[in-house]
Amino acid sequence: MSRALILVDVQNDFCEGGSLAVAGGADVAAKISAYVEDHHEEYSAIVATADWHDDPGAHFSAHPDFVDTWPTHCRIGSDGALFHPAAEKAFEHVEAIFRKGHHSAAYSGFEGFTVEADHRASLADWLRDRAIEQVDVVGIATDHCVRATALDSAEEGFETTVLLDLTAGVARETTDRAVAELRAAQIELRGTPVVAPA
Repeated sequence: MSRALILVDVQNDFCEGGSLAVAGGADVAAKISAYVEDHHEEYSAIVATADWHDDPGAHFSAHPDFVDTWPTHCRIGSDGALFHPAAEKAFEHVEAIFRKGHHSAAYSGFEGFTVEADHRASLADWLRDRAIEQVDVVGIATDHCVRATALDSAEEGFETTVLLDLTAGVARETTDRAVAELRAAQIELRGTPVVAPA
């Protein structure tokens, strides 16, 4: 079966020093690079997703609740929206980038699009066009965009695995809840997510 690897939102704003930093994000970015260097030949395709916000409405808040509203992050053209330099080696193998959230929250990579030959392609269509049947998901954050991307991957009919050792979660409670939800959706889980102590 053809397998793809999805790198979810390995961006500066989600790593230490960013506006919405996840503890362990930079370390996970480096581990993803090492993993891709060692395993890229096992994948038929490697792609990445990125938050790419212009005016996402209530997703941004001056007084965020960190559940539905968040500090400003990953604005188009900002340094925070760039991929973290620790993941640079991984991106040498990335074939397409799916940007999401121009005017919405857009947690799932399956809400993103890439531009190919002057037309927009969704992640699901792009994978199907390449006869991908299995998907591995890594990135930031376990309890938000990784969770949403993996759930949508399974919903789209791909056999889905989350490599938890290559993910970082915002908080223990929400990460544990996300892992339980992924398991209930019959998504294969390998490893343990990085998450800051409560």
